[in-house]
Amino acid sequence: MEIRNVAIIAHVDHGKTTLVDKLLQQSETFRENQSMQERAMDNNDIERERGITILAKATSIQYGDYRINIMDTPGHADFGGEVERIMKLVDGVLLLVDAKDGVMPQTKFVLRKALEEKLKPIVVINKIDRPFADPRKTVNQVFDLFIDLGATEEQLEFPIVYASGLLGLSSFDIEFSTAKNMKPLLDTIINHVPKPNVELNGPLLFQPALIDYNEYVGRMGIGKVFQGTLKVNSFVSCIRHDKSVENFRIQKLFRYNGLNKIETDEAYAGDIVAIAGLADIHVGDTITEVGQTYQLPLLHIDEPTVQMMFLTNNSPLAGKEGKFVTASKIDERLYREVQKDVSLKVDRSSGSETWMVSGRGELHLGILIESMRREGFEFAVSRPKVIFKEVDGQTLEPFEEVQVDTPNDYVGSVMELLGNRRGEMIKMIQGVHESRLIYHMPSRGLIGLMTQFLTATKGYGVLSHMFLDYRPMIQLPVGNRENGALISMSQGLTTAYAIGHLEDRGQFFVEPRVQVYEGMIVGIHNKDNDLVINCIEEKKLTNMRSAGKDSTTVLKRPIDMSLEACMDFINDDELIEITPKSIRLRKRYLTVQERKRQTVKENLKA
Repeated sequence: MEIRNVAIIAHVDHGKTTLVDKLLQQSETFRENQSMQERAMDNNDIERERGITILAKATSIQYGDYRINIMDTPGHADFGGEVERIMKLVDGVLLLVDAKDGVMPQTKFVLRKALEEKLKPIVVINKIDRPFADPRKTVNQVFDLFIDLGATEEQLEFPIVYASGLLGLSSFDIEFSTAKNMKPLLDTIINHVPKPNVELNGPLLFQPALIDYNEYVGRMGIGKVFQGTLKVNSFVSCIRHDKSVENFRIQKLFRYNGLNKIETDEAYAGDIVAIAGLADIHVGDTITEVGQTYQLPLLHIDEPTVQMMFLTNNSPLAGKEGKFVTASKIDERLYREVQKDVSLKVDRSSGSETWMVSGRGELHLGILIESMRREGFEFAVSRPKVIFKEVDGQTLEPFEEVQVDTPNDYVGSVMELLGNRRGEMIKMIQGVHESRLIYHMPSRGLIGLMTQFLTATKGYGVLSHMFLDYRPMIQLPVGNRENGALISMSQGLTTAYAIGHLEDRGQFFVEPRVQVYEGMIVGIHNKDNDLVINCIEEKKLTNMRSAGKDSTTVLKRPIDMSLEACMDFINDDELIEITPKSIRLRKRYLTVQERKRQTVKENLKA
């Protein structure tokens, strides 16, 4: 049986996972009576709710005499490192481009990585059934992108397939009238993706590009057999990054079939498999026969650019809602996460109950926080901060390319917003109804931007970004909140009477009959300073009769603060309290006296 290894790459929400669904359904992998849920590859609750792929996943389909190994990759910039490593495993890529949205920032990033690896691309113009889809314009954009990225003449002769992943149809015809199934796309993969360029008879060479974790077998390395044969129970050598060698026995070997991992005894050159047996296997290690010294080229792992501090919860409500609240439980959970997410770094401060967790972006860390919360953990986190670098005595900070698509009515508001955050406009493409703006700006400017951006564009704007490089640090403050906070002065239940009297001071995050405590942030102040308020005050009852009837208090709807909104909102002196039932905002120092004392200390240091 011949093998084809292919990755599906695209900008976020261009339809990668839905397309894989249809390929699985229409291949010979599933029985006719076998049911399959939508976006089956997104097997994580958070992935399914948000409609995004967080971790790259492998699957395999049978099509005639061929086994097609498919890697479904994430579209978000925060998980771009996974895409980069997957390029080492495959021999071709399906580049998906939305027929309406056209080329987006992440399209450029993933295609650049594929071209650098000399991979043969197949262009799939997807979502051709969308209203206002313009496949001809999209194809022209794709050609321009290939030329901009320096594609070779051979790479420019890419086949084009028009598809609707949702309907399960594909066609070589741009009019799409002859589309019946996904056969044109499957045939294109067979005909245009070369078979793996591997050596069956040489000494074993295997390299993990992804890491998975299983409580029963521990860490597993997912990678490609470049040469030779892998066998269960055989002794092999692992050559590390530092050239050190460790021998171990292969305990388990898994091959992918549809949505399942299937145990197998052997894997041959060209196969993509998962191996277990080495407790600390890492991305880029070379697995070879005992006594061999040849090492495969090392794989690049993107350095983290954003970090947050995780702390044990010490608020007055600590331990009332969570199942796992102690430092040892949090430490154990973060250790497990590092085992499978190679882009994440965790450093525990010695002798304290705080951890510095570093990742590829706000979304990357936000997914981890949400996962822990759902598992029953209770803890607190600080504001996200970018990671600076010192090079030759100069401080460097990460910069990003930001692309904004917005209706023309809001272009002025967007330009003002990004300009205030030190964004530099690189390009502007003005359409009849919508404009596209491309900026280069410091990553610091993106922290806390999304909420303000959606407000400025009335929810109609789309903002995408991708990491560019490290540049000299801008010395001006970037991205701080302009408004102060409304802070509770005491512990108790909020009342409609108190909130009604304070609504002219700002907008509230809480409604009546919600438990609050001293130092908890309950709203956003209209002015730029913090305001301590009494939001638990009740109406005093006296024996004096009022002249008229009491009017019913009608309160404004409180602002719904999601985890992402909280991460955007908080300043350096504030924390987010995370529990399975609640997300609260609070000051790092709860009492007014502690906050004043801390301000004096910081002023003395300065």
